[in-house]
Amino acid sequence: MHSALRVLAGVFVMASSLTASGAAPAAAKTFVYVSNADDGDIDGYALDQTTGALTPLGKTQAGPKVMPMTLSPDKRHLYAVIRSEPFTVLTYAIDPASGALRQEATAPLPDSMAYASTDATGRVLFTASYGGDKVAVSPIEADGLVKAEASQVIPTGKNAHAIRADRSNRFVYATNLGSDQIVQFRFDAATGKLTPNDPPVVKVAAGNGPRHPVLSPDDKTLYVLCELSGNILHFAVDPDKGTLTLLDSTGTVPAEAGLVPGLPPGAPAATDGKARIWAADLQATPDGRFLYATERTTSRIALLSVDPATGKPAYVANYPTETQPRGIRIDASGTWLVASGEKSDRLAVYRIDQASGALTPLGRYPVGRDANWVEIVELP
Repeated sequence: MHSALRVLAGVFVMASSLTASGAAPAAAKTFVYVSNADDGDIDGYALDQTTGALTPLGKTQAGPKVMPMTLSPDKRHLYAVIRSEPFTVLTYAIDPASGALRQEATAPLPDSMAYASTDATGRVLFTASYGGDKVAVSPIEADGLVKAEASQVIPTGKNAHAIRADRSNRFVYATNLGSDQIVQFRFDAATGKLTPNDPPVVKVAAGNGPRHPVLSPDDKTLYVLCELSGNILHFAVDPDKGTLTLLDSTGTVPAEAGLVPGLPPGAPAATDGKARIWAADLQATPDGRFLYATERTTSRIALLSVDPATGKPAYVANYPTETQPRGIRIDASGTWLVASGEKSDRLAVYRIDQASGALTPLGRYPVGRDANWVEIVELP
């Protein structure tokens, strides 16, 4: 084994032992969690906010095909979705000193859910089912635990891929990859209920495959990354009605990549031998100045700048990253980007240039098999 790898392996074992004994680096205030679908566990790390270095904290058992995760607004809990039967969501308490996870509750989900998020109050968990063509609403108790089955299960168009509430907590959006549409809901935080907005859906051009959404910090703009085209759709959000108006579309995959659009679900298998676009995750810096999108066929991260006056994205560059990048996350300071790859045994950390948004690779760290979802929590 290469000497550097031996040192890194030793650090990992030592950190695992510290986690088991309840200890951790005393100065750690930022923790990174990565779900490993094939291993059925969650890797934990402490992130050094000065250097960007990760210290492994060990692994927490979850279940087969653990994939989407989300944090509670108060940062006390991590919710992890199991996409194998029985479909469930696990609630973990986050130890604020060590970053260790402790499972506190399990609740059933109505299907294999590809995405999870909470409302602003932390009393509702939203999930979306790609294979089940539905979204669901699950109650979160006052102590932050999800214990009950979904209170609402709502059929959508084909392949519901993601669901998110806006920052006002009055409107919710769900992407439908197979139907090329965004479903628009009104949300009543007092009752925890979703109702269709008017109109209930916004259609986009066929073949885009809308996948992951991101809202601008001022809630005036919704960006949606499309899996099949690699385009980012730029929507204006009506502040009173919460309805979307498509303004423009910006590509994230340069022509020199040599990719053609992906095939919609259910389409016959391609016989032309051409490599196809397979976009995955979309994240924004906290100030909304930069967007980052992953593309799995070429294993790259695209950088886009956002016009502060119009909100329109502009493609800038792209960077090589871990193989088949499924998940990325940016910390609250907008300084660090962490990327996982479904076909990589390493996790990558990048420094974000505050002026240009450019990514500088800093280090790679061991991670489990089929690493796909990343969450970062900053604690006081």
